[in-house]
Amino acid sequence: MKHDKVGSVMTTDVVHATYATPFKEVARLLADHRISGLPVLDDDDKVIGVISETDLMARQAAIPVPFADKRRTPPLGQLTRAARRQAGKARARIAGELMSEPPVTVHAEDTIVEAARTMAARHVERLPVLDVENRLVGIVTRRDLLTVFLRPDAEIRTEVVDEVLVRALWLSPRTVEVSVTEGVVTLTGHMERRTEAEIAVSMTRQIDGVVDVVDKLTYRLDDARIRAEQALHGAADDWLRGL
Repeated sequence: MKHDKVGSVMTTDVVHATYATPFKEVARLLADHRISGLPVLDDDDKVIGVISETDLMARQAAIPVPFADKRRTPPLGQLTRAARRQAGKARARIAGELMSEPPVTVHAEDTIVEAARTMAARHVERLPVLDVENRLVGIVTRRDLLTVFLRPDAEIRTEVVDEVLVRALWLSPRTVEVSVTEGVVTLTGHMERRTEAEIAVSMTRQIDGVVDVVDKLTYRLDDARIRAEQALHGAADDWLRGL
């Protein structure tokens, strides 16, 4: 199966900063372009960090409150690593001091599924996209990745039939009835083996744009159970031979 690549949904005109970009210029870039974050590049167009609105807010949050009890603020040496990093951002004057590093990135040839997993695991809203030489070529956001679920039902059905049934399982398209409604795929039919039915369901779930799979497949031979029994007998035979 062919999964859509990050390069097919990314934005190529990327607003970015350099290490020496002033704090106010970073804020201006975010405001003028109505974006919530941007990458920081070195002289070789490689991403060295990422700045988000949260990073800028650290500066605002650090403004002293009049008449506040300074004794409640621990010395810098007693702060945790994360707290020290936050304190450094609060004093930042340029992008290099403000950015979060190392940056979380993806490559243009990565699949949309891989990018979505990276976003979810790292709790980020955008990912700089790199080429094979690790230079910036675009940026992808959560909204960009959601476009995969806009695939027409007819297009999804065609891929299930062509890629799963015909090419992967070598079955006639008439063997299984495939219907797709709002991204939910229903597979109905009678197959020769249980493992074939399981493969059909598993591969269908991996197709871009599939929301869920309704499994209505039956099978003649439970080859999964037969294999399990053969493995059990094989283990028993080995044990007996060792006596």
